Amino acid sequence: MVRNVAGDMADLDPEDFYLLSGVEQGMRFSEWVRRDKLPDYADLTAEEIDYRIDRCLDRELIERKTIQYEGYQLTFEGYDALALRTFSERGTIDGVGSPLGLGKEGDVYEVQSFKPLALKYHREGYTNFRAVNREREYTADRDHVSWMYTARKAAEREYEAMEALYPDVAVPRPVDHNRHAIVMDKFAGVELARAKLEPKQAAGVLDLIYRELVTAYELGWIHADVSEHNVAVSEDGVTVFDWPQAVPTDHENAREFLERDVANLLRYFGRKYPHEIDRETDTAAIAAAIADGSFETVRSFES
Repeated sequence: MVRNVAGDMADLDPEDFYLLSGVEQGMRFSEWVRRDKLPDYADLTAEEIDYRIDRCLDRELIERKTIQYEGYQLTFEGYDALALRTFSERGTIDGVGSPLGLGKEGDVYEVQSFKPLALKYHREGYTNFRAVNREREYTADRDHVSWMYTARKAAEREYEAMEALYPDVAVPRPVDHNRHAIVMDKFAGVELARAKLEPKQAAGVLDLIYRELVTAYELGWIHADVSEHNVAVSEDGVTVFDWPQAVPTDHENAREFLERDVANLLRYFGRKYPHEIDRETDTAAIAAAIADGSFETVRSFES
């Protein structure tokens, strides 16, 4: 698990961030940044580099590896620190609070601002870097792809999708983003996988989710990873979150992704509420109805 670096921020000097930014710049070109390149990348003297390296190593913001040369790389903690500093300088957030959710591909914390918000750090590639790169289209055409690039592009894609969809689709309101991190509104509700729905509510909730997918499609986006783990249910309705794999509707595999989203939801509801939802419902027909805006209710597709 990646450590929360918010408590370190007050102890870091501007020159520490110069070093972190220098390592970040160097990682655009190679996985490990040569030590002798750091003075130029960080705009610091060689003597200052020595001191800052020790400070950042002690705080686990960078790591060192000796291969054919002495090289350095940001850790996720170091990348988090750079994003936090940017959000602070912009006045987006005033402080970081308790975790709201820690997951395989993202950590979410409550943050203080003009009102409580949520800060999401993307962690794509942290545990299974190669698998994520195979799945994400924005890494497919690059020779050198680092976990840092993968996480940043995931955040960019998610923020782009949320900006396009909010407020017409029930997604968290996007507030700001930098590097691999997004600040957004906190949203109400319980993850669908943990929600205790009455059986008679199941079809209605599934219809609500499908209708959000209809509007998203009308606005040009497909989630491409919908499941019971990225839909929240509350008294006011549903919220669809986690959009880093979203694709535009003109994507060559758009219909395949849409059908997969429909199938994921139908599989979950059909397994958990078998007397309410028919798992054998035609997913292709529902996806087609979502795409052309003719979706009515899931019941109308049951045999």
